[in-house]
Amino acid sequence: MKNLLVIPSIDIKHGKTVRVVQGIPELACEQYGNDPVDMARIWRAENAKLIHIVDFDGAHDHSQRNFKVVEEICSSVVIPVEFAGGIRNYEDTVKIMQTGISRLAINTMAVENRNELIKVLEKYGPSKICVSLDIKDEELIIYGRSKRSGISYIDFTKQMVEIGINRFLVCDISTNGMLEGPNIELSKRIAEETSAKVTHAGGIRNKDELLDIQKLVPIGVDSVIIGRALYENRFPCQKLWRVAESGIFN
Repeated sequence: MKNLLVIPSIDIKHGKTVRVVQGIPELACEQYGNDPVDMARIWRAENAKLIHIVDFDGAHDHSQRNFKVVEEICSSVVIPVEFAGGIRNYEDTVKIMQTGISRLAINTMAVENRNELIKVLEKYGPSKICVSLDIKDEELIIYGRSKRSGISYIDFTKQMVEIGINRFLVCDISTNGMLEGPNIELSKRIAEETSAKVTHAGGIRNKDELLDIQKLVPIGVDSVIIGRALYENRFPCQKLWRVAESGIFN
């Protein structure tokens, strides 16, 4: 069986690494190390195969202030970087792609500006463009997890597949950063209903839950994004050399 890909998440606000709970970024994260570039280097040293970046400034106020940080991350590690946050149109897409990211996860644009999404897909292809699904009570949440769309996620995912999307990032935002367990059934349902690839995000606490998701690899749930649980060393074999402790990048 193919192994489940574990993807560390780096959440950025005001150029710093933040902790996120249910989509709300908290700035008091000195215990994790504030520098996203250093954090990316640490995950690379820990043998990560892909890094997921969330730009909370972009998601909430359509700012591009963190693009330089993203570019530095891409040039500092030799593994692919996936990006999400605040990409609303074709022009935004071109700019973020120029930073060197390997894959872009689109949320609000897919809901509110489908013609732009189709244009983006035509230029970059489905290997570089996926759709991020932030879900609460069966409903898609947009604009940085701040606005209800009124749209059922399951009908929407099928429409996305019809226009060429073949991967979804799936998060039940009520579980995000809570360490109360993942909504695995949500990711399973989307994989079964669409036959698309699924990256699960949210709620992972321990290796047993990773093993539960591993069982879904045959139906397309092939990867998982983890933030807080990795930063808090919740896996038995994990050895995280934090910047604050080791000073290896000073």
